[in-house]
Amino acid sequence: MELTYTQNVDYLIPNIKLTEQEVKLIGKYGQMRKQYLKEHRPILWNQLILTEQLFQHTRNTIKQNRNIASC
Repeated sequence: MELTYTQNVDYLIPNIKLTEQEVKLIGKYGQMRKQYLKEHRPILWNQLILTEQLFQHTRNTIKQNRNIASC
C-alpha cells in the first residue's frame, strides 16, 4: 500500500480516507458503549475507528447483552 502525503507548512500529513459504510442504527446501548469507549478506553476506541470495526463492536456488545438478559 502506497501512501500519499499533503504538505502543510513544515509537516507532511498522510492522505487517509475511511471507506464508505452504510448508516445503521445502534440504539441507546450502542451509543452508551461508544461513549464509554471514547471516554474510558481511548486506545481501543482509536483502534476500532482506524480498523473500521466500531459499528461491528457495538452491535456485538448489544447482541451479547440481549443473550444475557434472555437467560
